[in-house]
Amino acid sequence: MAAGKHITFTKSAGWLDWCPEPGAPRFRLPVGAVDAHCHVFGPGERFPFAPERKYTPCDASEEQLFGLRDRLGVGRNVIVQATCHGADNRAMVHAVRAARGRARGIATVRPDVSEGELRALDEAGVRGVRFNFLKRLADTAPKDDLATIAAKIAPLGWHIVIYFEAPDLPELEDFFATLPIALVVDHMGRPDVGRPVDGPEFSNFLRFAERTGAWVKVSCPERLSLSGPPALDGERNAYTDVVPFARKVIEEFPDQVLWGTDWPHPNLTDHMPDDGLLVDHIPHIATTPELQRKLLVDNPMRLYWPGEIS
Repeated sequence: MAAGKHITFTKSAGWLDWCPEPGAPRFRLPVGAVDAHCHVFGPGERFPFAPERKYTPCDASEEQLFGLRDRLGVGRNVIVQATCHGADNRAMVHAVRAARGRARGIATVRPDVSEGELRALDEAGVRGVRFNFLKRLADTAPKDDLATIAAKIAPLGWHIVIYFEAPDLPELEDFFATLPIALVVDHMGRPDVGRPVDGPEFSNFLRFAERTGAWVKVSCPERLSLSGPPALDGERNAYTDVVPFARKVIEEFPDQVLWGTDWPHPNLTDHMPDDGLLVDHIPHIATTPELQRKLLVDNPMRLYWPGEIS
């Protein structure tokens, strides 16, 4: 269906819209900081949502994303294709182009994607493909198809973003290790933060990251937390049960970590986070200026803008 058709969509029942007026963060991001995980939704009338989608979101346009970028003090964005758009990457690509060099994209493609289509995405600023293993968000993808896609994108120097839940890693990790390109793990592999940070489940994830050299996004404390954002203290320290997990990843793999807001925070059911508070979460997990610089600037620049100086 062509963009520009006048189509209306009804949000999924109980959908929580993103916070339109986030608080100004107290933590000042270093110059050139990258939000390495965010999305755009539609707008639906311009970029229709996929018929096979598992949810229908509110609109969250590129203009609104860039407004948040400037409010938070972010320098650049990595815009990840939203599952509600399926393999129709037009909304994401349009946003990446509109950023005029200040954004990169992560696409969703099918196994029959052509070399010409991949080249066009590459020229637009796409640098990777996302594989989603959450059954509630996407149909299970055959591993043969994913291996085919990985082989097609390897010559471009792209990477693969993998999204899975912690209990599923043991049955997936051998397959991930066979993929011929770099891996980026969304949201620390969604650990159960009610379990010990030094317990077997998270320890297995850390060894997976060590063995494969995977990049790890220490993102989405609001999605992982069991305690939620308690009453704020003077340090604006929320989502405290997630802090030991993110801090552990950053300290063990300081050159492999990335950070992102996950704006506009799809499929949350209990609360919508204040994006300013998510920025103020950073110094609790990256505790020194050197670690903050690696997390926010050096690492994402090396992965997404190699050779450029922020």
